[in-house]
Amino acid sequence: MISANQVLEQPVVVFSQNYLPISRINVKRAIALLILGKAEALDFGQETELFVRSPNLVMAVPSYIRLTFTSTERIWKIPPVNRREVLRRDNYACQYCGNNKRLTIDHVIPLSKGGLHTWNNVVAACEQCNQYKSDRTPHQAGMLLHSKPKAPIHPTVAFAEKFWRSEHLPPDIGGNSISC
Repeated sequence: MISANQVLEQPVVVFSQNYLPISRINVKRAIALLILGKAEALDFGQETELFVRSPNLVMAVPSYIRLTFTSTERIWKIPPVNRREVLRRDNYACQYCGNNKRLTIDHVIPLSKGGLHTWNNVVAACEQCNQYKSDRTPHQAGMLLHSKPKAPIHPTVAFAEKFWRSEHLPPDIGGNSISC
C-alpha cells in the first residue's frame, strides 16, 4: 500500500495552455494549482488508481495537468560560451575519452586554424586529450568526438523533447504506435 507522503510526491506533468509539456511537479503542487483554478486535469485515457482525500473533497490524482492561465514566458537567452556552461552542456565529461577529471575546454577547430570561440566549436576535454590533440583538428589527431557540439536549447524545449520521447501515450494524442 502506498503511503500519503508517497502519493504527494508522485510526478505530474504540466502542460502549457497550448499543450506543450513544460515541467514535472509533485502531486501536492498540482492539487494546489487545480484547487486555485490555475490548472485543469487532463485525461489521456489512463485509469486513476490514487486519490487524495480531505474532510470535504475527494480528488483523483492526475498524471497530467494543463495550466489555464497565460503566463508570460521569461526570456531565455543562449548563455555565453564559457567554461562553466560548456562543462554543463557536456555533462562534465571529456568529449574525446569520457574522463571527468581535470577538464578544460578545447576548440574542435583550433583558433590558429580559423576556428571560432562559438558553441559549435568548443567542447569539454580532459587535460591529457587536449594536450594530445594540441593544435590539430580531431581528424588530424585521430580522435573522435562523443557528441557534436551545439548551443544549449531552452530548458522548456529540452523537457518537451525528452517528454515526447519517453512517455507512453496512445497514438491519437501524440504517442508512438507500436506495430508488430
